[in-house]
Amino acid sequence: MNTDSNRGRFCQGLTVLGVAGTFLVMAWLVWLMRAYTQAPALAQARAAERLKIKAEFDAANAPLLNGYEWADKEKGFVRIPVERAKEFAPAAVAKNPYE
Repeated sequence: MNTDSNRGRFCQGLTVLGVAGTFLVMAWLVWLMRAYTQAPALAQARAAERLKIKAEFDAANAPLLNGYEWADKEKGFVRIPVERAKEFAPAAVAKNPYE
């Protein structure tokens, strides 16, 4: 009788071990397939594309933003760098804020 009881416990232990092992193998396979089939993030590709477009735009407009140039020579309009224009803006607003 003692051998039947030990044999029953042994079979129950093997059953529990087999079920737990099966769940672990299935969980590993699900994780593996999820990692294998996951599409690349769309946001990363769009962010890289936008940074490239912004760099091209900045390079094309850098001479206009950072240099001096005649905008309209006949009327006396001059294009000045943005930083220099920021220095003039408070004085112009203080002189006549409604203009």
